[in-house]
This record gives sequence, structure tokens and C-alpha cells, in this order.
Amino acid sequence: MTAKGLCLHNVVLVPALALAAAAGGCSTSSGGGANAIQPQPPPGSCHARGSGLFSLPDPRCTPGAIDPAVGQANIASTICRAGYTRTVRPPEWVTEPEKRQSLASYGNEGPLHDYEYDHLVPLELGGAENDPRNLWPEPGASPNPKDELESQLHWLVCAGKLSLATAQREIANDWVAVYRRLSLSNEPT
Repeated sequence: MTAKGLCLHNVVLVPALALAAAAGGCSTSSGGGANAIQPQPPPGSCHARGSGLFSLPDPRCTPGAIDPAVGQANIASTICRAGYTRTVRPPEWVTEPEKRQSLASYGNEGPLHDYEYDHLVPLELGGAENDPRNLWPEPGASPNPKDELESQLHWLVCAGKLSLATAQREIANDWVAVYRRLSLSNEPT
């Protein structure tokens, strides 16, 4: 079973308004996963919402996607295990050309260092490692406010205070609203 039945390329797509936890994997393959450069949306077809450090990605282009191999039942051996993200993070030789293409998709012309090629649903919350539906050019360098939120949600999930599915859904739907609700530092005005 997958979130709203949208299972593509061994990844569960996070619909813009709802996410159900994946109960199993998909039957199709991504054709390379973390070690293959993935095609991006056409240039100029995506439009961020908001501006600056508190921008949100275009939900049509970047709705979020999760790794169906990560679920509530195995968080101790996946996302809550020290060093987990190093084992799934795509190499720079893959993400660098994707980031350039993603910048064009979002109509951004600034230098690469002005953006973080960000996982909307972060790897530390079981986000899909290399799916263009989960990656976007987030304005600003890292660390940034979203990184702070990711760490807080990861802690809450691993401490058993928040379900993985809830954390994934909330960060994909509107990470800025969650950031404000948790009253983290650098509150946007």
C-alpha cells in the first residue's frame, strides 16, 4: 500500500495535502537511484512560494517523496541510527548537475552557492534520496531555518514523541508553518 496510491520509481509521493505511511515497497525501479542523474522539470515551469529563507517549493514540481524502505517500524535501524544519512545521500557528482537543472526549472539564475539543493522531506525523516519530486533549490546556504526544523522533527520522531508519517506530512505540506508553530529561533516576520 502506498500514500494515496502514488508510488513511482520505488518512491512514495507525498501529495500536497495528505500523506499516509507506506506499508510496503513499490514494484518498479528508479533506474539508478542515488547514483543516477535524474531529469528535472522543464525550465521555468516551477515557482517557489514566498521568498528568501522561508520559501516553499512549488507543490506541483516538489510535492515531496519518501523512501518506502523507511517506516515507523524500522526507524531504529534507519533514520535514528547515527550516520544513516551518509549511507543514502547522493554523491555530489549526481546532485551538482541536478541542482543546475533544478535552478532552471525554478527560473533561478543566481550562483549555485546561493542555494541549497534541499530534500523537502529530509533524509533524516525518510525522504526519497534522489527524486526530483523531493529536491528543490532552497534559497540560502546551509545551515538555515529549515535545517533547524529538520533536526527538531528528527529528534521528536526518534524520541517517540511524533510519528514518522506526521513529521513527513507536516514538513512536506508547509515547513514554514511548522517552524512557526514550534517557535524555533529566527522566526520570520
